[in-house]
Amino acid sequence: MSNRQAEIAAALDVVPPFADDAALNAEIERRKTFIKHVLKQSGLKVLVLGISGGVDSLTAGRLAQLAVEELRTETGDSAYRFIAVRLPHNAQHDEQDAQDSLKFIRADEDDTVNIAGAVNGLGEQVTHLQKLSDARRDFVVGNVKARIRMVAQFAIANANNGLVIGTDHAAEAVMGFFTKFGDGACDLAPLSGLVKNQVRAIARHLGAPQHLVMKTPTADLEELRPGKPDEEAHGVTYAEIDAFLHGEAVSDEAYATIVRTYDNTRHKRELPLVP
Repeated sequence: MSNRQAEIAAALDVVPPFADDAALNAEIERRKTFIKHVLKQSGLKVLVLGISGGVDSLTAGRLAQLAVEELRTETGDSAYRFIAVRLPHNAQHDEQDAQDSLKFIRADEDDTVNIAGAVNGLGEQVTHLQKLSDARRDFVVGNVKARIRMVAQFAIANANNGLVIGTDHAAEAVMGFFTKFGDGACDLAPLSGLVKNQVRAIARHLGAPQHLVMKTPTADLEELRPGKPDEEAHGVTYAEIDAFLHGEAVSDEAYATIVRTYDNTRHKRELPLVP
């Protein structure tokens, strides 16, 4: 492991590889305990999470549902609950995966908020968007979608006196692969520190369908490239990112890409600059 690998892994609190099933089980229990602790400490009783159809939201959603079920049993308080929210932009090309995720999670409440009207309405008012090329506008509007989705989740959480869950984990954090003040905004991030194959391992252990566990990850924010794979945007694979974070050898090209991207996206992982 190089000094930079060790530095970055420490900064992101990367969880070591699971040695065996006992370690995997222990990590699942630790994550559920974390969720329960945060909820109890807040004095609130509701959790909210947007469900995309990908393995990250599927895993965080199932952990959240298990956590509130345990809280209901432990406290006798039926007010603890989890709300899973679908946030499509018009029709989502992989809607069936999202529905399969909801069936697996079995949330106390499912809700749907179509964000297309809000995104389009804002786009019509922001004249600066009209000056951009099609590709650039598509990228900027993609970030608008991520931010509107989080606005919707916080609105639902506020209406129910609850907290919003985020799905960020170490393999995304190191690449800055989230929208600042969009999907990077949340009250708690129960997957933090995990690499991608660990998120998949937890989902598989919890009984998630294999087609969702191994689904090609995509932020799916661009209209011109629906379903664009994360790895295409990264320029490296998740296997390479995971290996890097766990201190394993990767190609010189992958190493340089990960370190450069980590440094360039530092602002996303820090609080706003102040005087």
